[in-house]
Amino acid sequence: MPDRRQALALLSSTLLLPLGARLPRAEEAEPRRGGTLTLVEVGEPTTLVPLTDSNTRTRNLSTKVTEGLLRFDANFAPQPLLATAWSISEDGLRYRFSLRPNVRWHDGKPFTAADVRFSLLALKKIGPRGRITFANLVEVETPDPLTAILILSKPTPYLLKALTAAESPIVPAHAYPGEAYGDSPNGSAPIGTGPYIFVEWARGSHVVLRRNPDYWQPGRPFLDRIVVRFVADTMAVSTALEAGEADVSYSVALPELERLRANPRLTVTTASDDYLNNAQVLEFNLDRPVLARREVRHALAASIDRRIITGTIFYGHAEAAGSTIPAALKAYNDEAPFAYPFDLARANRLLDEAGLPRGPDGTRFALRLTFLPGPTFRKTAEYLRGAFSRVGVKVEIVDGDLATFIRRVYTERDFDFNLNGISRLFDPTVGVQRLYWSDGIKRPLPYLNAAHYNNPAVDDLFRQAATEVDETRRREIFRQIQVIVGADLPAVALVTIPTVAVQNARVRRLFNGIDLAAGDFSETWLAP
Repeated sequence: MPDRRQALALLSSTLLLPLGARLPRAEEAEPRRGGTLTLVEVGEPTTLVPLTDSNTRTRNLSTKVTEGLLRFDANFAPQPLLATAWSISEDGLRYRFSLRPNVRWHDGKPFTAADVRFSLLALKKIGPRGRITFANLVEVETPDPLTAILILSKPTPYLLKALTAAESPIVPAHAYPGEAYGDSPNGSAPIGTGPYIFVEWARGSHVVLRRNPDYWQPGRPFLDRIVVRFVADTMAVSTALEAGEADVSYSVALPELERLRANPRLTVTTASDDYLNNAQVLEFNLDRPVLARREVRHALAASIDRRIITGTIFYGHAEAAGSTIPAALKAYNDEAPFAYPFDLARANRLLDEAGLPRGPDGTRFALRLTFLPGPTFRKTAEYLRGAFSRVGVKVEIVDGDLATFIRRVYTERDFDFNLNGISRLFDPTVGVQRLYWSDGIKRPLPYLNAAHYNNPAVDDLFRQAATEVDETRRREIFRQIQVIVGADLPAVALVTIPTVAVQNARVRRLFNGIDLAAGDFSETWLAP
């Protein structure tokens, strides 16, 4: 395994793209123990364990308490966490993990292979992405308390990369007495094995974590406490950072960055998160007759000028997206099938040819647009409302908090199109398939096929890709998928979403893995 300092240095040089000249210089001094780190964020998670909801707010907080089997360095090389060693059989059907001994849950009970078995099978059953990730998982054998053997029905080439704390959290089996996973108090008061112990969640206000004095990694963590404050708007975030009332935020309004960068007490960085590959994606509700027509979706796509979104809304800190398979996955990405350049004349012509003329007031039809709560999503929604009005489509923006958004889109289906934040992730099978997978129609879950797209050919190609170990063949399968969904266009990837962190200059070693904000803060410390 690579030396940890080498991995961290590589992480800084490879992932962090400085917006200003000042970056955290993690190696200039020995870590200092003690202190409280305050993280301030806009919005609040619905749960503190990403078992039934994989929203970024949940992932980023959960990983300080709940761990996974592995973590990954900047080159995607696996590093031990709750697993100390692993091997894969030649046929790709057996993954054997040796588990870390003498690890205890925060309530004092021993961590064992039974917890691994419970967690992975629960994710397979009810995880928004777990149903895809672990689709080929048949059983988890536990020959002894420190050995877990994953038995697969088919090879699963992406599986190892999915075993991080944020993506596949290992939770205590004893905290889930039945299969009503959402009813377990562990979602609101998590018991983990990680560097920090849950103390309290004051709804609408904050979460408090404290240092785990019995953490399995000697000498870690360095911080005494973490306080995560939830605020209503980005103005409160900037105020807290400038006043020294908060140490870190990932929720700073982009127009504020220039001013905050000039503050000598603050450091501003952007990062390309090649694990999550987040993007703004516009999803069409294909249950609506007007949007079920492909030419209408093509027309709406041609009405969008991504340059306005990247430049005016993201202030140059985002890039236009083409394929729903991210450009970071160079082996699989194909932009050509998603070429819908901004062209109002073409958009109007397509709608005219579709028999959808403008009425006396210039309106062809009206639609309701939902959006993932957040300031940049609201601004993008407002831009889309204006953009679509130029081709005669009247848009009503429907607001709501995260719980309302999830219920409205995935349970009630009370929307026409939806501006979503989708983590396209480290492999198309895990992150992109869910945009198109027809299983999401029969068994709805958050962030799973909001469009209700149903194409058996695409389903079959994704099934092939999920088990194909020949990379040449797998690339060709994903190319075929992109050709089909690029033409059908149930969803349009608009722009990538960078990770932007603003931190007090005294905060050191903020990131310690490829998943950036979803790191565990085990190496984070506060300089005097």
